[in-house]
Amino acid sequence: MGRARLAELHGVATSYEPAPGRTVQVPEDTVVAVLAALGVDASTPRSVTEALARHTSRERDRLLPPCVVVRPGSTPRPSVPEGTVLGVRTEDGALHTWGPVDGLAAERLPALPPGAHTLTAQAPDGRRARATLIAAPDRMPIPPARSHGFLVQLYSLLSARSWGMGDLGDLADLAAWSGRALGTGFVQLNPLHAAVPGTPTDPSPYRPSSRRFPDPVHLRVEDVPEYAQLRGAARTRADQLLESAARLRTAVLSEGALIDRDAVWALKREALELVRTVPLSPGRRAAYCDFLAERGQALEDHALWCALAETHGPEWRGWPDGLSDPRSARTARARGEHLDRIDVHCWLAWLTDAQLAAAQRAAREAGMGIGLVHDLAVGVHPSGADAWAQQDVFASGMSIGAPPDAFNSRGQDWGLPPWRPDALAATGYAPYRELLRGLLRHAGALRIDHVMGLFRLWWVPEGREPVQGTYVRYDAEAMLGVLALEAHRAGAVVIGEDLGTVEPGVRETLARRGVLGTSVLWFERNYNGAGTPRPLAPEEWRADCLATATTHDLPSTAARFTGDHVELRHRLGLLTRPLAEERAADAVEVAEWLALLGRLGLLPEGTGDEEAAIRAVHRFLLRTPARMVGVWLPDAVGDRRPQNLPGTWDQYPNWRLPIADATGRPVSLEELVASPRLHDLMAEPARAVREEPAAPGRRGASGTTPRTTRAEASDKLSP
Repeated sequence: MGRARLAELHGVATSYEPAPGRTVQVPEDTVVAVLAALGVDASTPRSVTEALARHTSRERDRLLPPCVVVRPGSTPRPSVPEGTVLGVRTEDGALHTWGPVDGLAAERLPALPPGAHTLTAQAPDGRRARATLIAAPDRMPIPPARSHGFLVQLYSLLSARSWGMGDLGDLADLAAWSGRALGTGFVQLNPLHAAVPGTPTDPSPYRPSSRRFPDPVHLRVEDVPEYAQLRGAARTRADQLLESAARLRTAVLSEGALIDRDAVWALKREALELVRTVPLSPGRRAAYCDFLAERGQALEDHALWCALAETHGPEWRGWPDGLSDPRSARTARARGEHLDRIDVHCWLAWLTDAQLAAAQRAAREAGMGIGLVHDLAVGVHPSGADAWAQQDVFASGMSIGAPPDAFNSRGQDWGLPPWRPDALAATGYAPYRELLRGLLRHAGALRIDHVMGLFRLWWVPEGREPVQGTYVRYDAEAMLGVLALEAHRAGAVVIGEDLGTVEPGVRETLARRGVLGTSVLWFERNYNGAGTPRPLAPEEWRADCLATATTHDLPSTAARFTGDHVELRHRLGLLTRPLAEERAADAVEVAEWLALLGRLGLLPEGTGDEEAAIRAVHRFLLRTPARMVGVWLPDAVGDRRPQNLPGTWDQYPNWRLPIADATGRPVSLEELVASPRLHDLMAEPARAVREEPAAPGRRGASGTTPRTTRAEASDKLSP
């Protein structure tokens, strides 16, 4: 009982319910290991007793909690001794004091502006304390109007100017064209986070080195202003690199080669080193200095990690003595020894930030109400820059994943270290605030991968199977409060990827706070009735969501209607049933949806036409009350292939495929914008969004329908 109580006090589950009415006990050694990662020794009965006593004493003597979150209409009510004087220093420097607390004093606290303020307390016995006070808006910003837009993996979008993979120049072009020509309101991207360098580099955007800074591989080199000033030998070499880049691009678009991120970066890196020899103009130099000051210690740490990784490799735990600690004396000396390389990586971060800003500006100037929708991965690579620089807030020896479910009896281990909830609270959620602020610098919306992680995450101790993990709870009020604060500052919409197993109440809480959900056509079924769950009629969908036909790690819509996704999984040995059974089950599901589309009058062309069926699906999505309707860009040209196939590693080219047409022929951005098939598909969304105001969903803003677990965390499953 003592260990269970200790686990409860620290948010560690000793049991969980994989399904209603079924309880699974967590192994005791898992509980002990997770508590140890939180700095609590529960290995013996004596250590448990001592840990409970320390916790009781600490809570009794603590004057303030480490972080207090308030929303409009509420006031901080810390449990403090009578006679305590409280004060708040707001971000703008204003000081508010009240007290001595007499039971009514808290009601006299003036309304606070949104922000991360400082709360102070002075007790009659002389004790003093301070804590972060987060004054958060009650809800996230809402989309300015109902809109439609594209979902795209940027690397897959090659133009005639790409260096072998899509870049930020291509993104700006896509946004400018689609906003003006198609009336789109947004472009949703894959995470653009910095990758861990390697040979080869891990291509998954969901296992980044850092979520705080984008990867310079996305730069359009020619758009860097200093590029045009190259002269002499530098210009000659730059032209040669352009020719090599053209060969990479041709190999992908015309010869069937896969996207080779490492080859692309090798060319860009050399070209950028040439560009850096051109001095910045006074105005550009001032802008760069402003960026350095604004991003501060976080940028310096990131750049230092990059410089050290160039010398010692990315596995920082194997670096020479002292360098594995970012605050050691040895690391301080290394900062001085690598000043030039640190500046290189700071400069690259600045260039990438500027091109992201230009892409968002292009989107807004094209009339987009939202513009870029960035994607926040659920975690970072254990060997990356963030895990090195922020060791104090990551749980050592732990990895996040998912428990066993009906579709994965062994559970999942994503190989990503989790944040410690106690450490986040102790910092006033500063790392989380900083992360969100950086991502929202040039975004109209943010998609949060596995948004359920704001409430709890499945921790797997190192060396154990995923089934031997357990849930660790986070302070959802604080996590959502910080999210609302930073979204409010940026004026950005928030979309939560809530596919899969979601504990009761989470979707309702997210909806109340204004977080849009993610609704994917094939999973929208009524699971509350008896028998086989039926597809939801369009008016039954929730309004507060991004509605799509598919996602980056699910079959394309064309593959669904042709059955190509079943054949692909069969070829790779991924089916869990005989091929005939899988084909039959898939055919039943497709026929069910086609029948519904036909009954609704959305498929006047009749069955048997895959292109018409895809148009019908998107007519259906437009009939729902969804605030945002997303079109998977490869669907617009009939691409059959998924960008990521969960459960595979080297068996399938995850994250390395260009957008292709129905025959598998890669399609450039220039061909996309001229595609009759794309224009036929997008004509109706443009007209519908112009003419039809969003209707409230029958279930309302907080209504939900249980969903299948088929897509649970699949975008993290296969790097």
